[in-house]
Amino acid sequence: MKTEYKFTSILLVLLLLSSSITKAYNVSEDPEKDRLIIYVLKNILTRGHFVEKDMNDSFSEHVFNGFINGLDPSKRYFTKKDIKEFAEFKYLIDNQLLKHDISFYNLVYNRFLQKTKNAKSYYGELLQSPFDYKKIETIDIDYDSVDFARDENQLISYWRKQLKLNIISRIQDKIEKEEEKAKNDPKFKKRSFKKLEREARAEVLKSMDELYIRISELEHEDWFSTFLNSVVSAFDPHTTYMAPRIKEKFDQDMSGKLEGIGARLEKKGIYTSVVELISGGPAWKQGQLEAGDIILDVAQGNQTPLDIVGMRLDDAIKFIKGKKGTEVRLTVKKKLDGSTKVISIIRDVVELEETFVKSSIVEKKNRKFAVINLPKFYINFDDKNYRDSAKDMEQEIERLKKEGVTGLVIDLRNNGGGSLKTAIEISGLFIDKGPIVQVKFRGEKPIVKNDEDPKVQWDGAVVVLVNEFSASASEIFAAAMQDYKRAVIIGGKQTYGKGTVQNILPINQFYPKYDKDLGYLKMTIQKFYRVNGGSTQIEGVYSDIALPTKYSYMKFGERNLNGALEWDKVPNAKYNETNSYSNFRDVIYSTKERIAKDPKFQLINEYAKWLKENQENSSFPLNFEDFANKNKTREKDAKKFSDVFEYNSNLTFISPKHEIPLIKNDQSLSDKRLAWHKDLSKDLYVSEALNVLSQLKLKTEAPSKF
Repeated sequence: MKTEYKFTSILLVLLLLSSSITKAYNVSEDPEKDRLIIYVLKNILTRGHFVEKDMNDSFSEHVFNGFINGLDPSKRYFTKKDIKEFAEFKYLIDNQLLKHDISFYNLVYNRFLQKTKNAKSYYGELLQSPFDYKKIETIDIDYDSVDFARDENQLISYWRKQLKLNIISRIQDKIEKEEEKAKNDPKFKKRSFKKLEREARAEVLKSMDELYIRISELEHEDWFSTFLNSVVSAFDPHTTYMAPRIKEKFDQDMSGKLEGIGARLEKKGIYTSVVELISGGPAWKQGQLEAGDIILDVAQGNQTPLDIVGMRLDDAIKFIKGKKGTEVRLTVKKKLDGSTKVISIIRDVVELEETFVKSSIVEKKNRKFAVINLPKFYINFDDKNYRDSAKDMEQEIERLKKEGVTGLVIDLRNNGGGSLKTAIEISGLFIDKGPIVQVKFRGEKPIVKNDEDPKVQWDGAVVVLVNEFSASASEIFAAAMQDYKRAVIIGGKQTYGKGTVQNILPINQFYPKYDKDLGYLKMTIQKFYRVNGGSTQIEGVYSDIALPTKYSYMKFGERNLNGALEWDKVPNAKYNETNSYSNFRDVIYSTKERIAKDPKFQLINEYAKWLKENQENSSFPLNFEDFANKNKTREKDAKKFSDVFEYNSNLTFISPKHEIPLIKNDQSLSDKRLAWHKDLSKDLYVSEALNVLSQLKLKTEAPSKF
């Protein structure tokens, strides 16, 4: 528990700091392109967005605040003097954009360039010597409630406090580790506070230097995108501008595939390092490249090698990736012996296994059930013949039927959505043909989207497991199953609440004469509604059986996003409930009663309240003794929750038969499945879903004999 508390608070600080960084030395090389993007975006949004929005003073204020906060969310660069100067444009940005004028952007961004040049000297000088750890002072990391600094002196004070908090947390962690070692080894000699402080300060300096290496890699395009997103987000929070390389990553995420060598890479200092080989990928099959190897040069076949040392990671990846069947030659420094070696790899299609449907079989009460994990409603927009979540789900269910499975738990926890098309098709696997969802364009009547296939792929019992991060397409599926009374929805109180549909538009199609890639607009064009007429926007899907989770009282979800569209309702579609179960209401009622009395869930509910209290407390003491005492108090309070999620169902989960040969030939896949099955056996929420599943009785089942 103590680890979760400390790392959550410090990670928040670092994320806020790193998210405020931009390239401090690179201005636009093509201002005409910038103005053209503004021109096209303005026309697309005003004509095609679901919301009809005037570009007025309110719009201007949103862009003003959004761009400044996007560049400097932790208030480490701008002062009140800067903000006062920027405020001249606060209600003029709308007029500027109508004239394709980006003067506000240029003013703020150029000032930002000046400010970021000072940052390295700030932290460099501050970290040269120890802080005063006896001084009584505090820091508030809720930067929304913190004013911009009065002047440069207060700005440096902000930096000092931020760095001091980071160091204090590290020292405290080191002291605890030393005390633990001393308990286990009487001969262990603990180091002094002075030595631990010096070590912690050096670590912070190193992390800051590495951060500013990443800063230097960012380009004008990255931060002009920040400005563009402050513009388009005025329409709604899910309308975003995507620069070309962001769109490429989006496509990869949606399809679960890429073409390349099949390796995850990261930047370590000036080097590109291999983090992991993707199981079944070209590099994995070739066998010479290993995690920890450093890539020095990249050659396309027999061409001259290109030195990628010091190159930004995104650019290095561009040279390493490539079309299926092409050769790439990597000059690498081997992790094990430091030798240099040239490795030839033939690129291929790489499937990101963790994106796809997977299932596990378990026996309970002498019946076979399966848990199907659907992490995303994935699809490949460019290749209709490539696998997608609907095809994979249909195939997975067919295989499970052949193994005698009689009930399914569909796990949609943390599934943020994806393809509307596949959500409709997957819903259709569980019902006869009929409406699944309604979609509505601006100012038009709703359109009913139907499952046209009368085939029912699965007519057995179904439980859908959700949490507060189940969103969008997940909510379409869960809502359809709930409205048809085809499944019991169990999990967090309500899902995320994203009831809007986005379309991705290449900006160049609106200005075909321009030969440079202008990027893409992901724009909200529709809202979707349940077949019962209600929107999932804001409200999400309320679980039939709500289980306490650690997120129960946290602020997040669509309802906490600025500018989120409102909940509303349309007439219901014509549909017939399946009424598949003879004891549907009884199972829900009895489970709710049992959950309310369950000590384990009562403790989780207390834990959720405790987390909420800590989330709201954003102030930290910077006197070391006070910090340590506060930390010890938190840890003492947390002890009652130390085993809050410890659980063992004593159930055995196994892979379906079709996976056995794959596991035998792939140790990495085998290890991943073993870990997943172990997690399932210790997952309280999966256990509850299986409890409900085991109690559901289909109307078609023969009555029990006594």
